[in-house]
Amino acid sequence: MSVVNLAAGPLSLRVSTKGGLLLGFWRDVGIGKVPLLRPSQSEDANALGSSCYPLVPFGNRVKDNRFSFDGNDYQFRPNTEWDKHYLHGEGWQAEWSLGRQTPTSVEMSFTHRGGATPYEYRAHQHFALSEERLTMTLTVENRGERAMPFGLGWHPYFPMTPNTTLLAPARKFWTEVKGWLPGEQTEIPADLDFSSPAKLPHRWVNNGFEDWSGEAFIVWPEWHTSLHLTADAIFKHAFVFVSDTTFDPDFKRDYFCFEPMTHLANGHNLPDLGELKVLQPGEILSGSMRLRPSSHWN
Repeated sequence: MSVVNLAAGPLSLRVSTKGGLLLGFWRDVGIGKVPLLRPSQSEDANALGSSCYPLVPFGNRVKDNRFSFDGNDYQFRPNTEWDKHYLHGEGWQAEWSLGRQTPTSVEMSFTHRGGATPYEYRAHQHFALSEERLTMTLTVENRGERAMPFGLGWHPYFPMTPNTTLLAPARKFWTEVKGWLPGEQTEIPADLDFSSPAKLPHRWVNNGFEDWSGEAFIVWPEWHTSLHLTADAIFKHAFVFVSDTTFDPDFKRDYFCFEPMTHLANGHNLPDLGELKVLQPGEILSGSMRLRPSSHWN
């Protein structure tokens, strides 16, 4: 495992090859550093204790750990002890290899063959820091012998203060059913309508948002700081997660997740693959997300 620190002007970033994780992203405001992502408590943190982790070769879960595609039946094996599903791919659990580095950028990659998934692929990440923003790029190449449906995403943990607001317009909403799986498409509930700035509700949230605009604003009024998140057009959907003490007894309502994704959860079993991208052998899927902080005064 290697940990790399990047800095550009007031921004700083910490990256780990363990899981291809972010361990922290901060903005220096003169009197101290404001965390723009939830800082990890250890350089040896796993994905669930990180600031952000990659979703590759797709994100979320597949119902019953199985799907059929192009005349073939495929099955997954669980990759955690606490969930019966194969979850979020391998990127978040893999050891990535460092590539090119500069004081403001770093590249890393890993190759996967076999294991809990029928996928064979190579994944690549590039983190580039300027004085204004962080740009993250995630790429996957189909290294298998068959065409397969692929997807990409990120799982960032954002700090949540009592007055934090989120703006992230979307068109549709997916309910949640047993097993942390998506249920059905419906209208967006009032307390999860982020078409205008709104606080996160005081309850469990684990839902997909369809046709997300590709843009989100997070505001921390207590810190006079905001974050503008933009993603490439391929990231058409997003997931919002707010934990509770039933799932996590240590949850202190101090973070939430807003997860850009190229596809819908369980897309493998939807008629149109939930906008998963079919990659032929050797083809790639790639996209970027940008995080730009600024001062915010009401």
